[in-house]
Amino acid sequence: MASQFLRSANSRYVAGVLAALGAGSTLYTLTPQQIQAKSEVDAATIKKIEEAYAKLNGPEGAKCKSLLKKHLTKDVVDKLKTKKTKLGATLYDCIRSGVYNLDAGVGVYAPDAEAYTLFAPLFDKIIEEYHGFSPKQKQPPVDLGEGKTKEFPPLDPKGKYIKSTRIRCGRSLKGYPFNPCLTQDNYLEMEGKVKKAFSEYSDKELKGKYYPLDGMSKDTQKQLIADHFLFKEGDRHLQYANACNFWPKGRGIFHNNDKTFLIWVNEEDHMRIISMQEGSDVGKVLDRLIKGVRGIEKQVPFSRDDRLGWLTFCPTNLGSTVRASVHIALPKLAARKDFIEICEKLNLQVRGIHGEHSESVGGVYDISNKARLGLSEYQAVKQMYDGVKKLIEMEEKEK
Repeated sequence: MASQFLRSANSRYVAGVLAALGAGSTLYTLTPQQIQAKSEVDAATIKKIEEAYAKLNGPEGAKCKSLLKKHLTKDVVDKLKTKKTKLGATLYDCIRSGVYNLDAGVGVYAPDAEAYTLFAPLFDKIIEEYHGFSPKQKQPPVDLGEGKTKEFPPLDPKGKYIKSTRIRCGRSLKGYPFNPCLTQDNYLEMEGKVKKAFSEYSDKELKGKYYPLDGMSKDTQKQLIADHFLFKEGDRHLQYANACNFWPKGRGIFHNNDKTFLIWVNEEDHMRIISMQEGSDVGKVLDRLIKGVRGIEKQVPFSRDDRLGWLTFCPTNLGSTVRASVHIALPKLAARKDFIEICEKLNLQVRGIHGEHSESVGGVYDISNKARLGLSEYQAVKQMYDGVKKLIEMEEKEK
């Protein structure tokens, strides 16, 4: 079943016991308290930023190889440590997760949309290295692939290699900040808006039910665990990024009746929209995703930046936000020492089936497009499709 694919989404999405309770916290209009907040960063926060820099570059951070450590130079610290966004986010809010998690690959999050521009001397360098996207480049216009899904017939019609296919994208609601700056009222209001959008789905393939995490019954929880749909409270990287405030208020899961279309509400991003199914029919999976995204967009506008594309909490997901992937077994090719290198040359990212940082199970890998930023949604899917097609050709030629 397509639910098998959900197990791979990421280690933090793996089905498990729902982390329960949260406590109390409004719209992305400034409250009187926010308006009155000092524009200067307080001395205690500046000290934390300086201590964070010292930690990354001291004995404790000796083995740290994150992009944060590489690009948080003394010059950048001095330039940014006194800056604060209109919602009160500081440089420390951006780097906190990477300072506490020295094994992080990237190590930064954007507390709100303004952070990407205010703290550009840090974010731009990280974005450029991760995506190969320079400050002078601009995200292409939106092209979800409408009218072009027939260009992606099944990659593996006989089912020899590909177990399942999944395409997901992230979206943020226009007018709201990201997790660290959201109030409890924000979460609940956003949840109400997307629930209304889900109820407006008219396409039979998309119709389904929304399951709020807050007050979820044991029976519902048990079923969602069995389907591998239930996400739990964020991992340590998200925890230290202050992404789990007021948990589980305003969080929930929508899935269609066929269990091939799923939306996580207010997990890492405001929405993670996922289309999936067994087999290798990339075109069909993409077509369903497009219909789902367009259906929500009619009701709830999304947050988009002219240069960076669709805005997300983590800079690795900016741009198209699309991650198109397959679960695939390539026993001969995977046995080669240069397997990862081959994939990288094809602009593919390789993970274990339980997500980032996991190992292959039974010789099955999760392989996806690497790029998200600097190419359209359609191009991101095509990058995965063309790369995996080449891998299958190579597998069949291996002796």
